[in-house]
Amino acid sequence: MKRPGSLLVLSLFLAALLAAPDQISGQKIETGFLDRSVVVENIEYRYQVFVPRGYTRSRKWPVILALHGGGEYGDDGVRHTSVALGAAIRRNVSRFQAIVVLPQAKADGQPGWQRDSGRAAIAALDKAVKEFNGDPRRLILTGLSAGGNGSWFLASRYPEKFAALVVVCGFVSKFTSPSNRIEYPALAEGADPHTEIAKKVAKIPIRIYHGDADDIVLPVESRKMAAALKALGANYEYFELPKVNHNAWDPAYNDANLIEWMLKHQKPR
Repeated sequence: MKRPGSLLVLSLFLAALLAAPDQISGQKIETGFLDRSVVVENIEYRYQVFVPRGYTRSRKWPVILALHGGGEYGDDGVRHTSVALGAAIRRNVSRFQAIVVLPQAKADGQPGWQRDSGRAAIAALDKAVKEFNGDPRRLILTGLSAGGNGSWFLASRYPEKFAALVVVCGFVSKFTSPSNRIEYPALAEGADPHTEIAKKVAKIPIRIYHGDADDIVLPVESRKMAAALKALGANYEYFELPKVNHNAWDPAYNDANLIEWMLKHQKPR
């Protein structure tokens, strides 16, 4: 006959084993914003990964790849997490039951995510999927301004990779940044780059956000993409935010409905 004390110890051990298999196995679980880096063409690109509280490797997780705008170019690995989606996570951390990859594009004069920084972003995403048991069928891409341009770019180059796409005040046409004078070429050749990009991303569920008072990236960019997607019968929604200037990202990413929408999508088997 077992003594009551022995039964209590056994019960506690079994409860801990069921509740926290990763800790019992000896694997340290880190959560919050974690520093990471990836090397592309012998150059290091720093990024951060948000790991939600309660993370465990015993399940697969959706993964969001979030591309910042032109104001956060650099190599400090931190500044870009204080705005847009990173700021939204800090304000409402419980909403984000996902792994979030936040790469940082270099301030190297290149057009944002269209060159090496975009390759590094995809490499960071792939690395995070492996490290944190991400679900390859639930990869979501989003970005704002220059990161919105990068989102259209990467989604059109890797359309089979993403389960959903959210573009905030992005652009497809040739564009010169008024703040740093970086020149962004059009994302597709020909007279109608919006239609060409729409053809490549039309099978991805898409949400587009743009402020109707945006005087930096004009809302006509998103209107043209919405029209091109509509003509193709794509699964898209366009939200034009009244009296909102270039900062359409705060109202977009602070919307709990958008986060729920992102996390519900998965690619068919």
